[in-house]
Amino acid sequence: MTASSASSASSASSSQQPASAGPPGSANEPGQAAAGPPRAAADTEPDRPPDADDSGLLAALLDGMDAALMAFAADGTVTHWNHEAERILGWTAEEAVGRRGLTGWAVRAEDADGVRAALDTAMRAPGRQVHDFALLAKDGHRVLVRTQSSAVRAPDGRVAGAYCAFGESHTQLDLERAVALSEALFEDATWGVVLIDADLRPAVVNAHAARTFGMSRTALLGRPLGDVLAQGVEELEGALQHVLSEGPPPAISELWVTPRDGESELPRRCWRSGFIRLASPLAEEPVPLGVAWLFQDITDAKRTEQDGSLLRFRAHQLHRAGRAAAECPDPAEAAAVHLDFALAGFADHALVDLAGTPAPAPYGAVDADAEWDADPAPTGDGPGAGSAAAAGGPGAADRAPRLVRALASPAGVPGPSEAVPVTGIPVAYVPGHPALQAYARRGSVRASAGQAPAEGWAAIRNWPDGTVHGLCVVLRSRGRTVGVATFLRTPARRPFDRADADYAEEVAARIAAALDLAGAAGA
Repeated sequence: MTASSASSASSASSSQQPASAGPPGSANEPGQAAAGPPRAAADTEPDRPPDADDSGLLAALLDGMDAALMAFAADGTVTHWNHEAERILGWTAEEAVGRRGLTGWAVRAEDADGVRAALDTAMRAPGRQVHDFALLAKDGHRVLVRTQSSAVRAPDGRVAGAYCAFGESHTQLDLERAVALSEALFEDATWGVVLIDADLRPAVVNAHAARTFGMSRTALLGRPLGDVLAQGVEELEGALQHVLSEGPPPAISELWVTPRDGESELPRRCWRSGFIRLASPLAEEPVPLGVAWLFQDITDAKRTEQDGSLLRFRAHQLHRAGRAAAECPDPAEAAAVHLDFALAGFADHALVDLAGTPAPAPYGAVDADAEWDADPAPTGDGPGAGSAAAAGGPGAADRAPRLVRALASPAGVPGPSEAVPVTGIPVAYVPGHPALQAYARRGSVRASAGQAPAEGWAAIRNWPDGTVHGLCVVLRSRGRTVGVATFLRTPARRPFDRADADYAEEVAARIAAALDLAGAAGA
């Protein structure tokens, strides 16, 4: 009979056993028939120690620990040795368990006294004891470890042994440094640090970040970023989502944001920001926990840098304008060149109006004994003086200027400024117009439509549609007011400030000199 035939016969014989043989899985020995009703499962299980399941569970827990662990009986015999201890030292559990002490195999003889004393101290002293000592790996090299040892006591209180959890010292030091760094960042750092969860809401905020937001640390937790930032939220959330999905950007970014204080908005701030994706070290595959956002307020430095860059650009424009104007045979054309160079990056539109007062003398050096006088000093003090004269007060007919359009940049389309045909008809400026005020004050006047421009705000001032910011600067040459230059901005630009007025006054001085040279002021 072949082996396969014998196997088939055996299988058939087994399948033909009577039902009284008991249910499958019973504890009957092979060939032993069971009589009577089936016994309970508990009766069929073999005898085993009552703590067998607990011992298996304990062994599984010890082997699954991230820390290396060894345990000793009261006489020093090794009773437990988990997988992490095997990884660090190379000794397997079969090689370690049952040995008495560590001397000679896991500890060098020179180090044995110190290790033995540390374990004895752990058995006698309450609580955990932390020690640093050197163990001996199976391949013969020494491993510096940091241990936490504690006594194991029986129910009656006597010492039954000790356990010793340990790890490589450099790993422990790295962990301690990481914890210390984390605590320092959230307590003493001069950078703002905010941990953003996967829902893009602050989970942890350090003290510096809370001060920057103007809120308490707890008030920021769990709130949408749109509740604390009025502007710049889209850029910030976009950066956070990119970090969560793709990882941190290769370079530090600079975000302009406007913090929110209740219903009001605070001034814009520039925050130099870095982002780090956080992943759980316990997961087999990286699981994003959120993003660490580190930022520093660099608004003052950024504005200083921008101001310096703007000054360099404007100085370069003035230099280029001077070189280009010097090549113009017609002084009026040179004035237009100065106006065109001034518009670049400064304004969207420009106008030049000339006063109808004749020039005191031909262009050139003025004789000190000549019988002519410069413009009279402005009457009154403060802004109201010029406005009152222009509005038609006593003697206004003698002082009100007749401003005639001389130059204008194309409205709506880019192009060079062009001379306006001479008609002699004054521009119909309403009383109190910024150009009239600038003429009366011999200075610069700024005007702005505000956050919500009124309908017809530009039209009533004879300015192109879409204008929301204006700057009128007086043109002065040889002690006389030649006219007024007006620079205009659309909503895409910010309002004019004092630095803009200074630049416009420098440009106006060059335009006035060119127009005076052309004799256009006497037209």
